[in-house]
Amino acid sequence: MNIAHARGAAAARLSGPSRRNVVSATAAVAAAAALSSCSVPAQRRSYPTADPAPGMPIANSRRAQLMQILAHPDDDLYFMNPDTQRMLDAGVPLVCVYATAGEHEGINHIPGNTDVPADKAAYSSARHQGLRQAYASLLGLGRFTEWTKDVASLQGGHGAEINILVNGYRRVELIFLNLPMHTRRRYMALPSLWRDRALGLTTVVAADSPLRRAVSYDYDALVDVLVGLMEQYRPTVIQTLDPDPDIQHSDEATRTTDSEQRGYSDHADHTAVASFSWAAMVRWVARATKDGGHVPAFVATAFRGYYNRHWPKNLPAAVLKEKAGNLVPYGGDPQWECGNPSGCGDYSVGGIRPLKNKKGWVRSTHYRHPGARTVVAAEPSGRLVAYGVLGLRAVRWRETSPASGQWGNPDDLGGGPLAPALGGATLKDGRQLLFALRFAELGGRGGPNRREVVLLEQGSPGGAFLAWKGLGNPERGDDRGRRIGVPVAVAAPDGRVHLFVRNADKGISTRVRDTSGDWDRWRDLGGEEIQDGLSTVVDRAGRVHVFAAGREGVHHWTQDTMGLPLTYRADGGLPVPGDPIAPVLTHDGGIELYYRGPTAPAVMAVRAGGAPARPRKEGFGGYGPVSVAAAPGGPVLLGKDTRGRLQLRTGRRLLTRTRGMAALDAPALHIGRSGATVVGLGADAHPWTWLPEAGTAG
Repeated sequence: MNIAHARGAAAARLSGPSRRNVVSATAAVAAAAALSSCSVPAQRRSYPTADPAPGMPIANSRRAQLMQILAHPDDDLYFMNPDTQRMLDAGVPLVCVYATAGEHEGINHIPGNTDVPADKAAYSSARHQGLRQAYASLLGLGRFTEWTKDVASLQGGHGAEINILVNGYRRVELIFLNLPMHTRRRYMALPSLWRDRALGLTTVVAADSPLRRAVSYDYDALVDVLVGLMEQYRPTVIQTLDPDPDIQHSDEATRTTDSEQRGYSDHADHTAVASFSWAAMVRWVARATKDGGHVPAFVATAFRGYYNRHWPKNLPAAVLKEKAGNLVPYGGDPQWECGNPSGCGDYSVGGIRPLKNKKGWVRSTHYRHPGARTVVAAEPSGRLVAYGVLGLRAVRWRETSPASGQWGNPDDLGGGPLAPALGGATLKDGRQLLFALRFAELGGRGGPNRREVVLLEQGSPGGAFLAWKGLGNPERGDDRGRRIGVPVAVAAPDGRVHLFVRNADKGISTRVRDTSGDWDRWRDLGGEEIQDGLSTVVDRAGRVHVFAAGREGVHHWTQDTMGLPLTYRADGGLPVPGDPIAPVLTHDGGIELYYRGPTAPAVMAVRAGGAPARPRKEGFGGYGPVSVAAAPGGPVLLGKDTRGRLQLRTGRRLLTRTRGMAALDAPALHIGRSGATVVGLGADAHPWTWLPEAGTAG
């Protein structure tokens, strides 16, 4: 049957956009030149390609829908939680698309039993049952609650099993494409499908599935099926895996034990499915905007996978217990009576095994593109402006009036396809610079894969923007160039603008713009290996500082004197961070750093600059990165509590956001005329404002 039929009345909510929003004619004309400086992904067959020119109308339905695209059953539970659970708890409907059957060798490993026969159809079915058990529990129902199971009709005559479960206003749909994990020659199937123009894969038919017919996929068929699902569900949030994992050199025994692909810190299926997901998002936007159509209003999040194995863990005990607990019903038990003859879960995963696993995948949640979802600036009138990425394109929202907390419709600034986090810097005259990581080419079927850093510069304070400008990539070669991080920038008092990105060697590279607006070449600043999520601050002497989280401490780059190049400084003795660093200037001209230690719920404050570390515990229990800003009454802190709610500490007051649309990761903290203001994106892909002291929920 068709998915829309299966969803019944819910399909009525998938109606098209009702409003049109365009940027000024000046911006549209200026962007014409962008086509010469920002490359466009190579065209495949007759499909439309990404158009970076601004001024397209943007859909604005103000409904929320989460879509997850996974390689294997359990990728969501290991890598995307607790984010998924927080949105489900807030009532955001969820559809999960699982690309592979998860059948591997067909053996559902029962601990202590080595005589389990191989049966790929049964093992795939058991993993499906485990997911039903896990998501029933996440919906607050009994793990053996009966689901509606049917066959969904997909693009190109393909079919897939679909499972649906509803509890009140909360809804989960599971779609199993069931492509094989290996080809007949034992090669990894999905990575081969991504690279090979001619390869076709025949699906695995899971035991006890209502779908009894295998179908065949080639590269375009899989992309089209994903696009069709996006068109059907119109997700406002798309969560997938890491398309560009870190370079990781391990000996063969370690690599095999860690289940990683050669040379990179993730499973090859994760990378392939993430690449297919991004290719589908690009094609969805291109197809939707052809002939004047609307840009789909969605935001994307890519989650790190086996990367978690290599870095300090960042989830405290309470959050970890909850996350690992969701894997218990998925892992199941051979003694359970779940009603599925093929098995009651993925038996090697259940119980306390996720916590005992030395790989530690469950103990962290990391984003591939960390950073604030919005860049916030104030116009001379006091009205706030927020910049973000919507439909893989840069957009601008304006407050309807100063301090109103309400946002108008988005203006399309173009530039896509972009990674989800922007970098920003404000020049002395008030003009805004926006920096982005662009998927310049995303070539499956043996095509090129290229990333570039791009810049959008405002022509006048509060006015239209000039054309997008390509700033290149600090790495030579497309493969290394895919590993760079999100651009971060800061404007120095001497008029220079410093741009930083994490490079393929996990250090920092920089470009500097001089006072005339010209950029120098990319330079490697050296240092040791760091995580992405760089932070900057300028001290009272005008010196630029950059901080990053490493494996064994905080990493710090700065200038001897304003105007000189930055160099690496070994600030020895600072405690190990579990997340990015939040720096702030103190009243005496020093720099304090705020962050959580690995697995620690409390935020600590330490002094930068090489002095002996005397951490000051700030309380502020929770998990994830924190933001900090200087204010007359002392530093203001923003972060999540252990339940995922936003909390803000100003002076001695601790305020919690308990109402409003479910918030996506990393909102922006702005200190303005009315005090602390928090601006973020909701699960409906629309900005919200929280004015804690005024009681505005957002």
